Amino acid sequence: MNFSSKLLENAVNEFAKFPGIGHKTALRMVLNLLNQSTTDVEKFTQSVVQLKQEVCFCRVCQNISDQTLCEICTSTKRDQSLICVVEDIRDVMAIENTNQYHGVYHVLGGLISPMDGIGPSDLSIESLVERVRTGGITEVIMALSATMEGDTTIFYLYKKLNNFPVNISTIARGIAFGGELEYVDEITLGRSIATRIPYANHLIK
Repeated sequence: MNFSSKLLENAVNEFAKFPGIGHKTALRMVLNLLNQSTTDVEKFTQSVVQLKQEVCFCRVCQNISDQTLCEICTSTKRDQSLICVVEDIRDVMAIENTNQYHGVYHVLGGLISPMDGIGPSDLSIESLVERVRTGGITEVIMALSATMEGDTTIFYLYKKLNNFPVNISTIARGIAFGGELEYVDEITLGRSIATRIPYANHLIK
């Protein structure tokens, strides 16, 4: 791709670093910015800088938040005894959109994947174990993607939590194997949460 401006080329290259954004799409985005007013571009830039500088992670569930405790963890309308374990913030948003779940969350920050060099110590697993150990938790729902990495992570967590007096369940397999949770339609995901089953049922006796 030939550019008439080095500044334009630099901007396009930066936008193209985003997942799923090729150079053609990046060029359209940059040209769109050029057509906007200086005020709008400054607002856009400031919002990104502010996001990077001020956003934090909830010290309880690891969800992205504006405060040290997120709105879900501090809500009196949520069932604090019910924890839904997810891979990342996108899964929290997907489940919230179903309006079928009213407990709290725990964001792992990824899945166990030896092929990618991601082990249990790279995820927020110990903080989950500590939440359960502290008491007051009656059920832990494993809402992870139906992939090999997801199943490996669920099995590891089950082994870590099985000795505690809590029910360990997993979402129903209305979701096809290999499916990423964030791409599942809201009705299917909602039903999978509502019809969750004990994880022990998945284990070979």
